[in-house]
Amino acid sequence: MTQETGSSRSTGGAFVALLLAVLSFSLLQTLIVPALPALEHDLNADAGAASWLISAFLVASSVGTVVLGRLGDMFGRKRLLLVSLGILALGSLLAALSGSLGVLIAARAVQGLGAGTFPLAFGLVRELFARERVPVVIGTISAVFGIGFGVGLVVPGPLIDAFGWPSLFWASLILVAIAAAAVLAFIPAAHQANGGRIDWAGAGVLSVALVALLLGISQARTWGPLATVLLVILAVAAFVVFLLIERRAVAPLMNLGVLARRPVAAANLTALVIGFGMYGAFTLVPQFVQTPASAGYGFGATVSESGLYLLPMAVTMLFAGPVAGRLGPRIGYTTTLVIACLISAAGFGLLAAGRDVAWAIATGAGIIGIGIGFAFSVLANVVVAAVEPHETGEATGVNTIVRTIGGAIGAQVAAAIVTARLLDGTPYPDPAGYPIAFAVSAAALVLAALAALLGAPRKAAS
Repeated sequence: MTQETGSSRSTGGAFVALLLAVLSFSLLQTLIVPALPALEHDLNADAGAASWLISAFLVASSVGTVVLGRLGDMFGRKRLLLVSLGILALGSLLAALSGSLGVLIAARAVQGLGAGTFPLAFGLVRELFARERVPVVIGTISAVFGIGFGVGLVVPGPLIDAFGWPSLFWASLILVAIAAAAVLAFIPAAHQANGGRIDWAGAGVLSVALVALLLGISQARTWGPLATVLLVILAVAAFVVFLLIERRAVAPLMNLGVLARRPVAAANLTALVIGFGMYGAFTLVPQFVQTPASAGYGFGATVSESGLYLLPMAVTMLFAGPVAGRLGPRIGYTTTLVIACLISAAGFGLLAAGRDVAWAIATGAGIIGIGIGFAFSVLANVVVAAVEPHETGEATGVNTIVRTIGGAIGAQVAAAIVTARLLDGTPYPDPAGYPIAFAVSAAALVLAALAALLGAPRKAAS
């Protein structure tokens, strides 16, 4: 009995440590968004230059996710998780102390390189927890990843109002330090490390492909269509070269055979479409509710108040992840994922139909949170269940990247729809664009449900 209690306490501490590690990164995805107006004013920057604060983080995180995840599989996940948190700490410190836009952009890129926390956490779950607990633990960690994304839009308002924008990064540094201390205290050293070497040539070419693709997407409205097309062509060419390198490499960065497995491929396709649909809510709701009533729509909310409209999403995600972790093994992960996508589609439908009513926006956000919490949990469990323990970091890292790419595309498409037409004589978008953008997100989630069905187990021939 004493031994069981000690083991329970040990895994309980490890669970908290993993949650803190994932939260410390996920908050940084959106923490900067509400601060952009203040940063533009204080650093004398225009909106186009300030948008690099998001793009630099996005591009660096896409590279950091797969490289650190792979290194964790090779040399021990606890060690690489601490490295990831150290990178986050360095980036947060540089950001808090930065006095120019260039330094702050560089700091955001450093923060993005710490994205390995997510795949490394999943790998550690398989090392530390009993098999029957893995789905629920992964579900909860996945939910916290989404919660951090939502809370990152809620917390900055009060902090900026009280202490200014540097306080965001001091707060991030404190959270990262607490997470690192918890990892050191509660997560044991790796039972095994596979060793080997990393395919640096493949990593370099993959980085070129991801950087070109994400820059082409995120800077499309700033750089124009020609630059976007050229960057996408470069991304496709680099990705083809990457595939050729991986096929011949002795120790490939990605095991293409793993990614070609039907459940993994279906989960990645579903993640891409879910990312596309999900980012519409995060990017459009604050903009809509902050529009002054004098424009004929909107609620004239402050930065702090606009975050409250997304608070129900963060709350429902917290409970949805563990529920999905329990539901998946009972009714099937594919079925649960389809349900998740359809719930999210219903939430976007409510946003489209009730955009002029405050309770409808908050309720729609809460419904979307249930669906996304389910989806994040199930996607991770589908991938983890389909790969060997030593492949976990690599496979979940790719799934995270795919979702990031989908999100980058979704955010740009949503923004393009809304800003296609402005109200005469005002800087505000025509309100008709918002329901169209929300409806596009709803349709994307329905397509994601269909994509999820591709990963359903095939019935044995009779």
